[in-house]
Amino acid sequence: MFEDSTERFTPQETALLAPFVTNTDRPIFCLRNLPEVVKGALFSRYSRSTRSLRRLLLDEFISAPESGFNALVGRAGADPAAQLVAAREAEAFYDRVLIGYGDDSVAELGGAHIACEGVSNIAAKLLEDSRLGLSPLEKSTRYVRFDLPGPDGYAYLREPALMASPYAARFTTAMDNLFSTYGALLAPVQTWLQAQFPRDPETSQRAHASAIRAKSFDLLRGLLPMATRTNVGLFGNGRAFEYLLIKLAAAPFAEARQLGQAMQAELDQVIPAFVKRARSERGREYATYLATTRERVAARAARLDLPRSSQDDVAVRLVDYDPRAEIKAVAAMLYPHLDAPLTTVQEAVAAMPEAERMAIIEAAMSERKTRFHRPGRAFEEPYYTFDILADIGAYRDLQRHRVLTQERQSFTTEHGFVVPPELEAIGVARTYSAALEQAAEVFAAMRAEFPHEAQYAVPFAFRVRWRVKLNLREAYHLIELRSARQGHPAYRKIARAMFHEISAVHPALARGMRFVDQHDYGLERLAAEQRLDQKRQRGDQTA
Repeated sequence: MFEDSTERFTPQETALLAPFVTNTDRPIFCLRNLPEVVKGALFSRYSRSTRSLRRLLLDEFISAPESGFNALVGRAGADPAAQLVAAREAEAFYDRVLIGYGDDSVAELGGAHIACEGVSNIAAKLLEDSRLGLSPLEKSTRYVRFDLPGPDGYAYLREPALMASPYAARFTTAMDNLFSTYGALLAPVQTWLQAQFPRDPETSQRAHASAIRAKSFDLLRGLLPMATRTNVGLFGNGRAFEYLLIKLAAAPFAEARQLGQAMQAELDQVIPAFVKRARSERGREYATYLATTRERVAARAARLDLPRSSQDDVAVRLVDYDPRAEIKAVAAMLYPHLDAPLTTVQEAVAAMPEAERMAIIEAAMSERKTRFHRPGRAFEEPYYTFDILADIGAYRDLQRHRVLTQERQSFTTEHGFVVPPELEAIGVARTYSAALEQAAEVFAAMRAEFPHEAQYAVPFAFRVRWRVKLNLREAYHLIELRSARQGHPAYRKIARAMFHEISAVHPALARGMRFVDQHDYGLERLAAEQRLDQKRQRGDQTA
């Protein structure tokens, strides 16, 4: 299949290369056992050399004394501290290699995993707001119990400015009450769920208990405030981390700025050459630009006297869409198969009978058998802008979709909170609401003096407003995924509303969304847990 033009290496060269490549005699191979800075520098040279990657690795790195390669990479059992010293000594060499490649994309050639533990949900949302180049994973409110106190009490951030203010006692009292209420309601909620959804003989005790536990955590997560401490793991490339560090430096939250400094110190130990600009004069100027721009626009916005709207329920409004979406999408479907300018193709599609356009759309979608069969890129032509008002818990889930544009307003208590109907049925809604109302009172008292820090007091049950702009291809992914049975009811409701809004304006384009689950379920996770049991019984390693 591949032309056999693979470079041949001597036995000695093969021995040197073998620890760092998956093979030495085939044209397709992976790098391994190399620090990120070495891989980044190696690929930088690769783009401007006639030599093969393995030859470059041999000649310019392994065999070049000035690279410090042997000390940097080390051998099995090498002292990690010595390797760290070697990395710092060799950094100048790798900087010289990388500096000749001024393109920002060079910083995408090195990556890192970093754990941010014990950060608030305010900070977690800032970390997860990056769209490209970073992959975050956060501790789940569905699978982890959050009311277990530690040595310093319940796990929430005592923000220093608030703790030094006259509001400190009210803040901690309200936050403690949210967590204690969460803990006090767990038992009655789980007891009710077990009675409401008894285990059938076909379901294992493990699967049933897991589904009950997940449902109870889902019902009570609204009590968790934005101050709740969580853990976030991130994997990303240097370029994405560099921008994240700059954004954190510009954030209005002291916690975020301190978090950025701590992350910089750790990333400097693993990918220093790729994140150095975040701490440079250029990085500082960029952070100042972001902060100043935000403050100036906010000041202008404060001059507007707009009526405040209140909603009794989730609101999902389609506020903008492409009126020529169908023509553009069909033209894009045909374009790769023709030899004509795009404008000519669009004109031909516009002149088509509607039935012919429908036949083309059907041809593009008819073979979809599961939601994992993604529509083609032609579905990136239509766009949709939604204005959404929903509880913060739902926002936290949907924020994780990154191939779209999302911006939210501040966390506030002004739009009211959501009480799951199950809590009304159990008879604990009043206790639940009382804890939320106490937090709202504290937020309202602090907001004028501490407009940013007061947001730590806002529980997840309160509604937040955000806008979402996405193309139709991403809408297929988001709506079909987030309407699936195992999802939280709050975001399943939003996904289904988005589907109905798109269907109303572009029924032909939305018709291919065959995997939107319109049903309601009692124990959302039960089917998934049952499938997990089946996989375990089969010895399926993917379980």
